[in-house]
Amino acid sequence: MTRNHLAQMAHQYMDYDMIAIHTDLPEFPEGRIRLLHAMLSYQPSSASLKDMLAVVASLVQMGLDTHDMVDNEAAAERGGLLAMRARQLKVLAGDYFSGRFYNILSQAGQIEMVRRIGDAICELNRIKVVFYSKMKQMKLNAEEYLLHGAELKSGLFKSFTHLMSGLYERMWPEVVDRFVRCELLLQEMGRMEKPYRLDGSWGVWHILQEGTEEDRLAVVERRDDPGTLFQLMDKYDVRGKLSDLLNQAVDQLQALLARLPSDELAKELQTLLEPFLKAIRPMPAAMTELG
Repeated sequence: MTRNHLAQMAHQYMDYDMIAIHTDLPEFPEGRIRLLHAMLSYQPSSASLKDMLAVVASLVQMGLDTHDMVDNEAAAERGGLLAMRARQLKVLAGDYFSGRFYNILSQAGQIEMVRRIGDAICELNRIKVVFYSKMKQMKLNAEEYLLHGAELKSGLFKSFTHLMSGLYERMWPEVVDRFVRCELLLQEMGRMEKPYRLDGSWGVWHILQEGTEEDRLAVVERRDDPGTLFQLMDKYDVRGKLSDLLNQAVDQLQALLARLPSDELAKELQTLLEPFLKAIRPMPAAMTELG
């Protein structure tokens, strides 16, 4: 199934004029949805449910991500009435998406799946509390930041493990873990292009872990100054280190996909790696000039 069709299936349950007009929504989790859909296609007992489950996973993840976009109340109050309204709509949008997934599964008689997803959401909320608490207390290193971030991206998708069989069932959690690590590293590389998004990024935790005492102090005291953070990121070659980590993660994921029972599936999933490969292996200068 094409990427556009998967997104269209999900968006028909998410389109709501008030939400679209008055608030921004998070990015659609295309890669993970396509990964899940492809894997389910090779499971005899659940292949017939793959479209519905892809839609359900989309709605739940969009609901979780929309709630994560909600500003705290004090920030919303500083932004005035429009900011407060946008905040309220994000909360309602997240609740709306969650309600739609429950409705779809209930009508299909998939009550066990409702329970498993509910358990996954509870666990994700627990992880968020631990993660955000560590961030607030500045008790986090760079690798822990990646591990917690990957847990939050992969937790929902691991709740579908029981629908797979044999080697697929054993490999699925690791495939998801490796894939979301690549997603997270690519996201962190993207933040390097937007200095105002550097606060709380991987680079901050890396400098706090590896930097001089003076630079660590600058990160803590001037974290609201994008210019200072950007200079420090450049000094510690954060972009290069993220690229190396992504390269390593892609190699590990490719090796894992090569172990899948189906060569056809492995080939299909390789196409999902294209954004990661493009980030670490840009076109040669000559080709760029020709373009």
